[in-house]
Amino acid sequence: MKQIQFVQVTPEQLQTAIIEGVKLQLNELKKNFQPKEPTEFLTRNEVAELFKIDLSSVHNWTKKGILTAYQISGRVYYKRDEVLTAIVELKK
Repeated sequence: MKQIQFVQVTPEQLQTAIIEGVKLQLNELKKNFQPKEPTEFLTRNEVAELFKIDLSSVHNWTKKGILTAYQISGRVYYKRDEVLTAIVELKK
């Protein structure tokens, strides 16, 4: 077992140093931590309204693989985060 010796450090200084180190680590964790949010689903109509397009365009984008559709009991849904990530930046 290693032994560490603190010379000219008061217990209060040591405590403060430990607390600051823990706060630093917690702040780093908070930066990278994103709480898991429930998946939000959109209907075809909601996707069409979001982009101000026709339902036929939503259908065509799905057929082309631009959007991924999910089906539950005959109803078609799209994941909001996937719809938003389908938007790509134009190269100039």
